[in-house]
This record gives sequence, C-alpha cells and structure tokens, in this order.
Amino acid sequence: MNPRLVMRQVEKRFGATRALRGVSLEVAPGEVLALIGENGAGKSTLMKILSGAYRPDAGDIQLDGAQFIPENPQHARACGIEMIYQELTLAPDLSIEENLLLGNEPARFGWLNRSKRRQLARDALAELHHADLSLDLPAGRCSIAVQQVVEIARALVRQPRVLILDEPTSSLTQRDAENLFAVVRRLRERGVSVIYISHFLEECQAICDRFTVLRDGESVGCGRMSDADLGGIIRLMVGREVTEIYPRKEHTLGRPVLELRRIAGRQKPSSVSFTLREGEILGIAGLVGSGRTETLRVLFGLDEPRAGEVVVGGQSSDFLGPTRRLAQGIGLLSEDRKEEGLLLGRSLADNLTLTRLGPVSRFGMVNDRRQQNVTRQWMEKLDVRAQGPEQAIGELSGGNQQKIAVGRLLHHDAKILLLDEPTRGIDVGSKAQIYRLIGDLAVQGRAVVFVSSYLPELLGVCDTIGVMCRGHLVSVRPAREWTEHSIMAAAVGQAPTG
Repeated sequence: MNPRLVMRQVEKRFGATRALRGVSLEVAPGEVLALIGENGAGKSTLMKILSGAYRPDAGDIQLDGAQFIPENPQHARACGIEMIYQELTLAPDLSIEENLLLGNEPARFGWLNRSKRRQLARDALAELHHADLSLDLPAGRCSIAVQQVVEIARALVRQPRVLILDEPTSSLTQRDAENLFAVVRRLRERGVSVIYISHFLEECQAICDRFTVLRDGESVGCGRMSDADLGGIIRLMVGREVTEIYPRKEHTLGRPVLELRRIAGRQKPSSVSFTLREGEILGIAGLVGSGRTETLRVLFGLDEPRAGEVVVGGQSSDFLGPTRRLAQGIGLLSEDRKEEGLLLGRSLADNLTLTRLGPVSRFGMVNDRRQQNVTRQWMEKLDVRAQGPEQAIGELSGGNQQKIAVGRLLHHDAKILLLDEPTRGIDVGSKAQIYRLIGDLAVQGRAVVFVSSYLPELLGVCDTIGVMCRGHLVSVRPAREWTEHSIMAAAVGQAPTG
C-alpha cells in the first residue's frame, strides 16, 4: 500500500537553534503511527509544519503522492490535515456547539444552517459517547477533561485524511480515554491516517501500528509496535538506559505539618480529612470530577471553604488567601499551567522567580543578572531545553513549561508542596527526574501532596495514598496496601470506606 503521508529530511531552525535536523517519517492510510520522543525532541515542531503553523526550511512532504507544502493552518485543514494540540485552543466564551463548527459552519444560500450545525455537533459528541453534553454551555465553563473531548470532536466534524493527536489523553478520564481509543480504531477502519503523540508508552502499544522515535531533532528509530520492546524505545528516546523509572529514596516521616479536618468547598469537596507529616509523599487518586483539584484549591486559598478546618504547623487558621499560604511555606502547582500556572508571555526568569524575588533583588529592585543566574541553575538541574532565561515561556514545549512551574516551587523553598498532575505532558526521562526531585524533597523533610490520574506513578512514588469519590476522601492507607484495581474500585465507590 502506498503511504498517505511522507516527510523526508525535514529541517527547521529558530535563530541559532536547530529544532529539526532532517526528520523522516511516513504513515499509510488506515494506520496509526506513534510519534515518540522526549520534550524538546522536535515532535510538536514537526507536526506544526505538517499542520501549516510553521514553514519548513528544507525537506520534502508528500500527501497521497503529491507535493504538499501547507501555506497556513487553514490550507492544511482544507487538504484534510487536522491537529489537536496538547494545549487547548477553544474559544472559552463561545458555546460548545459554536466551538465545534467554528470555521466550518454549514450554510445555505449564504445563511447559517443552524439545524444542520446542531446535528453535526451532536453526531461528533455522540461518537465520543458525550451526546448528553449541553451544546449551549460556554466552553470555558467546562472542566479541562470536557474541553479536551470538545477539541477531539471538533476535529472529527471535518472528517480528516490525517489526524494528529498531541497528548490527547492527558486530561481525560480512563473511560474517556477508552472511548477515544475506540474512535481511533474506527477511523483506522475508514482509512484515516492517525499520528499519535503520547508519553504514555502503554497507550502507544495498545493503539498504534508503528512507531517513529525522535531525539534532539532527528529520527533515531522506527518499527512495528507489535515487535517493539518498551525498554528499547526508552533507550532510543533518551540515548541512555533509564534503569529506574520510579526511584525510591529512604526517608523517615516526622511530625504532622498539615491537617485537614472535614474540609468542604462551595460545591466540592464534600468532606476531606487527612494528616500530612514531614517527609511524607501523600498521593491523591480519583476520577476527574471527584474533587481532587478542588481540595487543593481550597487548601491553598484559591477557593473559599464552606466548612472545615486547616491546621498548619499546629496552628489552626480561618480562610487564608494564596499570599498567606505562600508565607506559610505552602506552594501549589496547578493542573492548568496555561491559564493558571504560568504567565506565557513573560520570560522563564520571571515565571520561575515570581513568588520569591528576595534572592534576585538588590535595594528593592530585581537584579537581572542575579535573576538570570538563578534561573540558569534551575534550568540545568531540571534539564529545561530553552534558548535562555529571557525566552518567553510560551515558546517552550508543554513539558519544559511544566519543569519551570515545578522549579518555581523549589525556588520558593516551599515546605509543603501541593502538586496537581505534575507529570502531565512530560516524557519518561523527565518524569523519572521529577520523581527523583520529589524523593529528594522527602529526604529533606518536605511534605508533598501528589494528585495524579496515572496510578502507576502514585504506587511507585508515594508513601501513602488516599482515594476520592464524589467529593469525599474515602480511604487513606500506606501505598503498599493498594493496587491499581483496588484504587479504581474505591474511586467508583465499590470499596469499603476506611
């Protein structure tokens, strides 16, 4: 079978930086290709060229045997190329229906065909098993997971020839991810070519036919996924052995530093109680919508509680805002780095030092040299791939953005770290690095609350795991007493509380 898409020796420079150094790949009709690589390997740049956001500096692209150089994203979509970006691109004030058909509205005699538009929107959502979503609801009022579903449905409306999925399950529940896999399989049966970018290699193994690995802007390996060894793929990705994905460091648990007593939010959580000790890594599992994120927001002071008590360092306090919580040594890593976690138009240096300017200031003024030196030190420790401290953080890959967000907490010297999905969008090698950092923090006596939808990392990293179900923290036990199955059973209300 002739390939649907061929990319040969594609190159791209950004100033002195060579983002792509001659990348090649191909995908056939009805084939799912896994595009794998660390953050900064060039995956997103390559796909932005294919989708018309960037122009290549060199190389050859063919679509169904014809020369193809997309002039812009609109031209690429008209040619059947659809890309779903890792960072959401919905118009938050428009309805779900309007977002689904934006730029592709059915019309008759120059007038919008509203009934057809509504039917197309319903059909696309039904294919993802979300036919019950209100089409009139503003997209910005939906959860991140629902917004991700809308992004995927929007691509399906256009019936693409080539569909690019960039970390499509990073915000999805397990059920939504399974629905997505079923859709990908149906698209494959229809002859659609799918390029699937994911750091979850187990997903790639389950859904993809072949793989291509990028490292430092080059193609370093490809093959059939059924013949692949995951250890071998990781070696290709990082150029070395990753001997320990979940590094464990011996540490002792000390005195209590934080206690939540029957905390309830305006809507969620309903009731959360736990005690966090020095050196403890407490994992919080649960389905999206169970109240995990809302618990951290109430604790950090972003949302006002309806009831309950927070005790920090033995001192009970009424509702305190984020400034006071930061002063108490509590730091929050938001799950939504684009809207809440980062100032995308500002530099890496500004984002990293924002909450603690003292060490980079002189006579009350920020000293640029000190700020840049401190930022370079954290960039080196966290292996952040960027041009330098002055680069706008919005220009970095999602994984490198996340590293700077984590680095800000470390620079702030927080004693209690609230981490909401800290490894979302981060590659295998960088995940191991983040886990090692968390372990180092525990050795130093720092306390960590670690919210994650990825159960293997909770089991591999945490000392204690609690599970949330419908706004309640239903069980908190040592990690060794949990399995993936028992965590999921508790998350859906099928396990006894305790």
